[in-house]
Amino acid sequence: MDPVETVIAWGIPGGTLLLVTVGTVELIRKKRGKRTGTPLAATYADEVTAMFYGTKRLELEHRDSMSMMREEDAQGAPPALDLERGVIRLRPE
Repeated sequence: MDPVETVIAWGIPGGTLLLVTVGTVELIRKKRGKRTGTPLAATYADEVTAMFYGTKRLELEHRDSMSMMREEDAQGAPPALDLERGVIRLRPE
């Protein structure tokens, strides 16, 4: 068997074993409290999925853009709450 054919034949099983190994190491590190952030195994799985499904790429790009947006809290209290008099009005619907 040609070396190129061997690499191609073992590519998917080798990648799967590598993903499982990295995921297991990350779980052990997370239980010990030494790791924060996005796990490497999740990033790898997302990128492999995005290679085969275009919609996954769109989802990842949307997630990245939403993480960069700042969250703004609403100004003021809801209309049923009067902060000056300390009164709350409840309306049955």
